[in-house]
Amino acid sequence: MGIKKEPFVRYNLEKTRDVITISLNAEERKNLEEWKHLIQQEKDGTAFKQLAGLGAKVLQQPIQKLILSTVLNNYRKNKRLGVITFD
Repeated sequence: MGIKKEPFVRYNLEKTRDVITISLNAEERKNLEEWKHLIQQEKDGTAFKQLAGLGAKVLQQPIQKLILSTVLNNYRKNKRLGVITFD
C-alpha cells in the first residue's frame, strides 16, 4: 500500500531542480534552430544549456575580457561626459 499523494502538494522540501520558462519570438526561434543544427543538438533545453556553457567559455577568455572591459569602460566614460553614444 503506497502513500496517497495529493496534486499540487510538495512532498519533498528539497528543491532538486530549477525550472525556467523562456519565451521566444519568431526570429529568436529561427536563431535557436540554426544554433541547434550547428551544435547537432535536437532538444531545446539541452541546446540552451550547451550554448550558455560555450558562451561563458568564450566570454571568459583573456582577450574577450579585455575587449569587454575596454568597451564597457568607454561606455561608462561617455555616459559620465555626456558624449552621444552609438545606437
